[in-house]
Amino acid sequence: MELYADDLHERGKISQILNRIANYQGGVEPNISENYQSSPKKGFEQVKLGTLLGVYLPTIQNIFGVLLFIRMTWIVGMAGSIESMGIVVICCCTTFLTAISMSAIATNGVVPGGGSYFMISRSLGPEFGGAVGVLFYLGTSVASSMYIIGSVEILVKFIAPALSIFGDVNEEANAFNAYRIYGTGILIILALIVFIGVRFVSKFAALSLACVILSILCIYIGIFAATEDDNVKICYLGDRLLTSAIAETNGVFTCSKDNYTTLYNTHCFNNTCDDYFNEHTTRVVDGIPGLSSGVFHANLHNRYTEEGKIIGTEDRGKRAYGEIVADITSSFMVLLAIYFPSVTGIMAGSNRSGDLADASRSIPTGTIAAILTTSAVYVTSVLFFAGTIEGDLLRDKFGESINGGLVVAKLAWPNEWVILIGSFLSTLGAGLQSLTGAPRLLQAIASDGVIPFLNVFGVTTKRGEPFRALLLTALISELGILVANLDMVAPIITMFFLMCYGFVNMACALQTLLRTPSWRPRFKFYHWILSLLGLALCVTLMFISSWYYALVAIGVAVCIYKYIEYKGAEKEWGDGIRGLAMSAARYSLLRLQQGTPHTKNWRPQLLVLMKLEDDLSPKYPQMAAFASQLKAGKGLTLVNSVIEGKYMERFNDAQTAKQKLNKTIEQFGVKGFADVLVSENVAVGMCHMIQNAGLGGLRHNTVMIGWPYGWRHDHNERSYKVFLEAVKNINSGQMALLAVKGINLFPSSNEKLKGTIDVWWIVHDGGMLMLLPFLLKQHKTWKHCRLRVFTVAQLEDNTIQMKKDLEMFMYQLRIEAEVHVLEMSNSDISAYTYERTLMMEQRTEMLKQMKKQNVKEVQSIVDQSRVTTVSPTKIQLEPVQEESQQGPESTTDEEKLEIHQYTFTPGAAKVRPPVSNNGKAGDYLQIKPDSSYNGVHNKKPDKKNIRRMHTAVRLNEVIIEKSHEAQLVILNLPAPPKTEAGELNFMEYLEVLTEGLDRVLMVRGCGNEVITIYS
Repeated sequence: MELYADDLHERGKISQILNRIANYQGGVEPNISENYQSSPKKGFEQVKLGTLLGVYLPTIQNIFGVLLFIRMTWIVGMAGSIESMGIVVICCCTTFLTAISMSAIATNGVVPGGGSYFMISRSLGPEFGGAVGVLFYLGTSVASSMYIIGSVEILVKFIAPALSIFGDVNEEANAFNAYRIYGTGILIILALIVFIGVRFVSKFAALSLACVILSILCIYIGIFAATEDDNVKICYLGDRLLTSAIAETNGVFTCSKDNYTTLYNTHCFNNTCDDYFNEHTTRVVDGIPGLSSGVFHANLHNRYTEEGKIIGTEDRGKRAYGEIVADITSSFMVLLAIYFPSVTGIMAGSNRSGDLADASRSIPTGTIAAILTTSAVYVTSVLFFAGTIEGDLLRDKFGESINGGLVVAKLAWPNEWVILIGSFLSTLGAGLQSLTGAPRLLQAIASDGVIPFLNVFGVTTKRGEPFRALLLTALISELGILVANLDMVAPIITMFFLMCYGFVNMACALQTLLRTPSWRPRFKFYHWILSLLGLALCVTLMFISSWYYALVAIGVAVCIYKYIEYKGAEKEWGDGIRGLAMSAARYSLLRLQQGTPHTKNWRPQLLVLMKLEDDLSPKYPQMAAFASQLKAGKGLTLVNSVIEGKYMERFNDAQTAKQKLNKTIEQFGVKGFADVLVSENVAVGMCHMIQNAGLGGLRHNTVMIGWPYGWRHDHNERSYKVFLEAVKNINSGQMALLAVKGINLFPSSNEKLKGTIDVWWIVHDGGMLMLLPFLLKQHKTWKHCRLRVFTVAQLEDNTIQMKKDLEMFMYQLRIEAEVHVLEMSNSDISAYTYERTLMMEQRTEMLKQMKKQNVKEVQSIVDQSRVTTVSPTKIQLEPVQEESQQGPESTTDEEKLEIHQYTFTPGAAKVRPPVSNNGKAGDYLQIKPDSSYNGVHNKKPDKKNIRRMHTAVRLNEVIIEKSHEAQLVILNLPAPPKTEAGELNFMEYLEVLTEGLDRVLMVRGCGNEVITIYS
């Protein structure tokens, strides 16, 4: 295997890889101490659980809750058997479809400790995972308060009414106050038990599960054993069910209108009775007549009742008359929201994934079997309750007509106390389970580090108990207990769990539709249509049951999602959302590639070419800040750099530089991308980057480049060559160019400037100079700056008309700006201009000679040239043409238009014939400076160079005069030279043009219109 010796050394042998896979414990685990699994003692092997004990029984225990015992009969009575069946089927279908999606996720690889939160977060990513995790935690925490309230209700209402410390427990206010006092006490006890350790919780769970199963069996036996001869009696006055307190006299059930009864004394005063009492008779009815009684037909349809009305009627009720009055307004939506927590708890098995021998096999089998079992119990209970119990007794929520008894308990065999004790213990056990699981879930979320403000709850005690998380869970549970009304708490739980289940279905559907390569679940009985149906059911149920609670739950999820996104979750979990983003990006790129954007939609898509220091950090990071201000978070921004060298040798440097660029753009808030190219030649690398940066239709159309400071003093011509090559390449690519000078003086994004932004419009460039300041003013840094537009007129131009035309043009562009038209006459060339031109040409010639002869006498020559005296010769300025290989005779129409480089003409261009100089292009001026040096020093300046220098000097004087206090000066960048001979001169012209200005942005348009006056 010598051929693969290096690979085997670096990547490992196949045998080693296979050994790691065989002992695999999960791909990306959350930071778990004892969150969902406890470490076994040394010397003992941890016992792994199977499907029955690990998933099936715990899930059944969590699904069967308090609502089955104290609300199920009331729901059947109010909604009727038909609509009750609809409620049960809808809720059970929702959890069943969610279980199918969850099974697919659970069997898609090894499931480590972390349970349902792990599966959801790793499927949907840190943002969605964090949001769903918090919702799941809140739902579990509030569920603990529901179970505690339910247990207290069973205790105070049905087991021991004498425990009420606020008076008659049938009074709503008294009952709620008792729930708050006793609920708080039970919460403290349960929290202490959880803090002591989970061992007791596990042992109590077995007892609680036994109580649940025994209670259900006793209910079913009681259903079939119920007869008309041996059941509870209830009293009616007309069609109104009466409380037992009114139907009894001196503790004896009478149900009579005789004048000695409580009923008579309630309705009559001084032998005068109310009309309803006089018009109706009393009757005694069997409360639980049995299956053979035929009450099922009477209980088919709904009898929804508004708050304050007699149950099952439209009449206002009076509790003083013994009438049973509805405490809340019931409807299909309200009952659905109250009932849904009865089917939650399907993730109990997945939460124990760390304790399972084969989680991928046990979770689907156990969870689906548990849902089918509980669904069968709920469906049959609806049918049996509707066919066994009198309708008004079903609607008697608190059993006021049967001495405050629990209706289900009265139905059970052999005695009601089996149900009372069993339901009380099972409800306490469910609350204990919630208080145990919720803190560990919060600790797992905090340990993942995706939500920074929750990091404080990631701390555990020496025994691995999440004490801080337990305190927060107890506080949330206490808030639910203070509500005290079970019917108000249940819809809150419904929202949180529906959100959680909806995200599970969405995760499965996304993974399937996107065909993620890692999506290979062993569970084959799933389909994306089922997942989407489950998602639709979850969303629909949320808004059907309580639209305002649904909006609150969605708002909480969105806030958490945006918070995680804002803080920048750096977790990479291979989630499906990334695949969705990739598909959406591909679709968008294909759409963008279909055609060039319309002028109305054109905006600069920036490529910022960033120079690097020797330590690979950006030399001018302020360019990123300026790009951010220009873009204001919109469109595309690419921040790229080039490293000189070979790719094989400098790959690590390129990655380091890219990281530093990413930190820079993050620091300055740039919404864009960073990249680094390695090339053996920087200019060539920049050319490649200008051509190929971006992807498809998402490409740059504008390049921002920094000014090469110090190019005059650098003997290496590359200091300006790279800049000029980039300018030429950008110009050839028909892209817009932004050359920034004085970048270190540009403001940060936190500053707010006041003053002016001065635009010097010398050449029409498609409106680029108008668009850039408008975009800058959208940012808070430049928002308070005024815009001023300057243009230059020659002698033959009508200055007044030009100003009117320019004002109208700015008005049509909907851009507010001050307009100034300046006259710059063809004045004589000064001695200063001549001397600057002479120095420029001498320096160019010196550099050429140094290349050939390696002469190193630059400073002496420069010093000598500076003492040269120049005669005050006057020269008339002529129009300046672009450098060209052709003579003036062959000038094209386009080149003639460029002759007037500093003339704005809104209408047709007025081309003036070139002024004859009685000479040919390239003739030297007849000037004889007093000089004492030969060779380079005797060379006379070129006439064109003098004209160009004169233009630069005069423009600079005018700009300094008008814009010396401007916060930013934006002006046209002249066309780059077409030959190498004029490159140094071009750089000198730009230096003279921008001399004395702090912040300058030189702009060259892309050749197309980028702004329009049309809507």
